[in-house]
Amino acid sequence: MNTIDILKKSNINGVITVPGDKSISHRGVMLGAISKGQTRLSGFLDGADCAATIDCFRQMGIKIEKEAENVIIHGKGLNGLCAPNGTLDVKNSGTTLRLLSGILSAMPFSSVISGDASIQKRPMKRIIDPLTKMGAGIHSENDNNCAPLIIDGGKELNGITWNSPVASAQVKSCILFAGLYANGDTTVVEPSLSRDHSERMLKALGADITTDGNTVTLHPGNMLNASDIHIPGDISSAAYFIAAGLLVPHGQLTIQNVNINPTRAGIITVLKEMGANLTIENKRLVSGEETADITVSHSNLHGTVISGDIIPALIDELPVIAVLSAFAEGTTTIRDASELKVKESDRISLITDNLTNMGADVTPCDDGMIIHGGKPLRGGLIRTASDHRIAMSFAIAALGAEGVTTLDNSDCVNISFPGFFEQINSITS
Repeated sequence: MNTIDILKKSNINGVITVPGDKSISHRGVMLGAISKGQTRLSGFLDGADCAATIDCFRQMGIKIEKEAENVIIHGKGLNGLCAPNGTLDVKNSGTTLRLLSGILSAMPFSSVISGDASIQKRPMKRIIDPLTKMGAGIHSENDNNCAPLIIDGGKELNGITWNSPVASAQVKSCILFAGLYANGDTTVVEPSLSRDHSERMLKALGADITTDGNTVTLHPGNMLNASDIHIPGDISSAAYFIAAGLLVPHGQLTIQNVNINPTRAGIITVLKEMGANLTIENKRLVSGEETADITVSHSNLHGTVISGDIIPALIDELPVIAVLSAFAEGTTTIRDASELKVKESDRISLITDNLTNMGADVTPCDDGMIIHGGKPLRGGLIRTASDHRIAMSFAIAALGAEGVTTLDNSDCVNISFPGFFEQINSITS
């Protein structure tokens, strides 16, 4: 675990790209593995979380080749997976654990799926309950509704209608993936619409799936057929550079080839409400996903209210939005974001503690925080709890803070953004 020191910057310039979308990379491997034929993923995210997904499917007999930013999956169809030799280790990837559990619930073999200490604290009742209702044999080894999960094979799954208490793409995708094997239609109803990468990719690969607002229904029976998929840049990774461009006083930054899928691009809406100098150009559709180039420059931001249906579209970007809010004039209120407590860390606690230690005026709430912006920030020691999004968000805070800011763990950014610090250094001075 390495520390890193970051200093305040006054200039930012460049035209850059960011790594491929993590959510799409995960789903490409999973659905490619259970499709018929060869799926080529270009622009794949070569991060630790996605590597864990690859390792799990290799352990179940899927040949997967990596060529730079391309990944080739030799799919064996819906029923082509083999029993793993030992526990499937997802490392720190909640996406892998939750989505893969849906597929494993339909397999003829039994399996155990687990991960690191952080993963073993994250809530899994949200997938255990719907999968159990479908007829799956799934339970928590330690009876605490957390991993390790034991999944008994050979169970017949039934289609269900699940009214999800949370808007979670991981929960929705887990149920839909299990629904591919069910003996009837599977419907998921969300309180608000979460990211829809699974629905888009399932449809592109031949699944019979329909959507209506916050409701999605999968009609089983169709085989999935392999396809080439180009993965655009991850807006969650682009968010740190968007924030840097808004914060650093001089220069202009363009981030090319960014996924602006409406179920993911809530940060764009919020930053424009805050007064950001931000333009979106060269819009196009890439493998079924809206993609564009984003240009930003220094902006005098002001506070806003972030709550309601937009939260699922920016849940991963809230840490860096909170950082920007500390530099903005006025008050920013974040509500309806209790999911922040059960990510890789309790992000509400870490954001408020770290910002407070830097001199910001922040009050935590059960479902968010209130940030009274405009106070000068100073450097200090940042506690990351090995959470990649906390580390990168406070690396951005450091660009506008006086003195030296030290992150207690710089290695954790490799979960989603290998080369993050090198990229920051290459465009700032």
